[in-house]
Amino acid sequence: MMFIINWIKRTLQSLGLLNKDARIVFLGLDNAGKTTLLRMLKDNRVAVHTPTLHPHSEQLSLEKVNITAFDLGGHETARRVWKQYCGNVDGIVFIVDASDRSRFGESNEELRSLLSDEELLRKPFVVLGNKIDNRGAASEEELRTALNLFASDTYGKCVKSGRGRPVELFMCSIIKKQGYAEALKWLSHFLQDAK
Repeated sequence: MMFIINWIKRTLQSLGLLNKDARIVFLGLDNAGKTTLLRMLKDNRVAVHTPTLHPHSEQLSLEKVNITAFDLGGHETARRVWKQYCGNVDGIVFIVDASDRSRFGESNEELRSLLSDEELLRKPFVVLGNKIDNRGAASEEELRTALNLFASDTYGKCVKSGRGRPVELFMCSIIKKQGYAEALKWLSHFLQDAK
């Protein structure tokens, strides 16, 4: 019986008559903008919040995908559980504070650890260079270099380009509502094709 229900669901999804379900996780160091992005996507507003101490999730809709988004926090203690959540997700959004050069090395280490995890080898990664509205924020080229995300190694912003692993860097300002929509649209393409 379950086989028939799943077959009907897949058929309706393939025809575009039913949204797909996906799980994504928001990762990045503390103060990068993970909770701000989640609130912006959920309520379309910037909310004052305290640092994320415990994982929480929200239900979102993006393109033709129903998403459960997990915000795990970015402080050192929270980072210890990141990989426990990542195995069951369909995509990862990794956020970097592009205006805090002192933490680029730490961000690169965490990103490299995730990208080298065997369970995540086929998962799409969107890397957001956030806070480009701050004076002195890094350029895309500078952040690509700091994170070792060279254009020749990443997928490309045009989904149809199809080169390399599905990893791409997008620059954004969450509070100014700039740049992240393009990144999430890019991610949604892979989420629609998942499962």
